[in-house]
Amino acid sequence: MAREINKLSPRNVATKTKRGRYADGGGLYLQVADGGAKSWLFRFTLDGQARHMGLGAVHTVSLTEAREKALQCRKMLLEGNDPIEARTAEKRRRLFETASSLTFRECGERYIGAHEVGWRNEKHVSQWRNTLATYTYPVFGELPVQAVDTGLVMRVLDPIWRTKTETASRVRGRIEAVLDWATVRGHRQGENPARWRGHLETLLPAKSKVRPVEHHAALPYRDMGAFMADLRGREGIGARALEFAILTAARTGEVIGATWEEIDLEARTWTIPPERMKARRGHSVPLSPSTLSVIEAMQEVRQSDFVFPGSRAKRPLSNMAFSMLLRRMGHGDQTSHGFRSSFRDWAAERTAFPNEVAEMALAHVVGDKVEAAYRRGDLLEKRRALMAAWAEFCA
Repeated sequence: MAREINKLSPRNVATKTKRGRYADGGGLYLQVADGGAKSWLFRFTLDGQARHMGLGAVHTVSLTEAREKALQCRKMLLEGNDPIEARTAEKRRRLFETASSLTFRECGERYIGAHEVGWRNEKHVSQWRNTLATYTYPVFGELPVQAVDTGLVMRVLDPIWRTKTETASRVRGRIEAVLDWATVRGHRQGENPARWRGHLETLLPAKSKVRPVEHHAALPYRDMGAFMADLRGREGIGARALEFAILTAARTGEVIGATWEEIDLEARTWTIPPERMKARRGHSVPLSPSTLSVIEAMQEVRQSDFVFPGSRAKRPLSNMAFSMLLRRMGHGDQTSHGFRSSFRDWAAERTAFPNEVAEMALAHVVGDKVEAAYRRGDLLEKRRALMAAWAEFCA
């Protein structure tokens, strides 16, 4: 009776030169190509479909090794598994193990490097690096990113969640972002252990319940007249910059970074470029007569490209100047940002200007995307009337 398996001998394998396939049995074939190149082939049928997979070249895989490989394939088929898919999955696993050897620190640095161009300023970049270096890297920075689990994330957050709640919340969000990046880039698999909704929210109290949100301290708008009278009686670039900030309802960073190139005296506008705005959209600010008086005063002492120059050459006013000035004025509990709230309260309670005019004066995004698509103008003239009324009230 002819053998059904192990039909070939080492001599057969060595001497076969004619193009074709020569059966060894059990689905294993010696394949000879044009030119004499020889390789092993395993043929099988799965779900009614004929399939075949290469097992390697004869000069690398011996007859004995080819038969062992074919045997493993037949065992997989016996269990209902596709040997081709099993081999592909194994390749993916090895590739993943190589990719996931990146540490969390390496992924964190790559995430920052990929996103820092789109972030507003260097301060934001340094905050990312500093918080990860201070709280996260000491715990699992040197571990493979795939190894980061809920227990490790909690080791970072538990000690600071109740004492430094705002910082802890930001750290959690940054861990989550880095892990999401690593997953998309193929460096880890599975759920994100730093996810809040449906995960960490069951382990940690809500941020609002640990420490109530503290809003920027705002001067009641009824006290603005007395405050402005005091402010206008004070000398110095810091006083003029704060007066300008209040009259324009602009953010501190927008004011101290203002340049003469942004000021158009003829059009009576101050145009802030997108890269200096929180929402990354350009913003035109109408200048009231009182605000123009501040600009004229600064023109007399102009010494650099900045409207409000600092003590160092070619540098703007320090972002600490306002808080120091407020402290000297006996308003140490106030913040310069709080004057935006004073303006908003005044506009809502003491004027008939529409809500969207006041919101656009603060450079807030108005309405949803559909509404914004139809409201393409910036309501400049309506805002000019609003800011003139605000300046008059402050006087």
